[in-house]
Amino acid sequence: MNVKPLADRVIIRPTAAEEVTVSGIIIPDSAKEKPLKGTVVAAGPGTKDEAMELKEGDVVLYGKYAGTEVELDGEKLLIMRQNEVLAILG
Repeated sequence: MNVKPLADRVIIRPTAAEEVTVSGIIIPDSAKEKPLKGTVVAAGPGTKDEAMELKEGDVVLYGKYAGTEVELDGEKLLIMRQNEVLAILG
């Protein structure tokens, strides 16, 4: 993948939702919550007012409705602004 986000945007690969079973009942994919954790795949340079604090490889938490879902090279990714990311995990 050769994509470079602009300004303060980042591309995030969401962590796969875990398979949940309740007393032998498997919850279908459509009922699973959107993952709130992912890995930064690419980060833009930032803006003149705000430096880019995220870098490739950072594991981050983001809001439930954050970002725009896109498909690149057959993979579902999220593009969002840096300020939509809530935290970087250690």
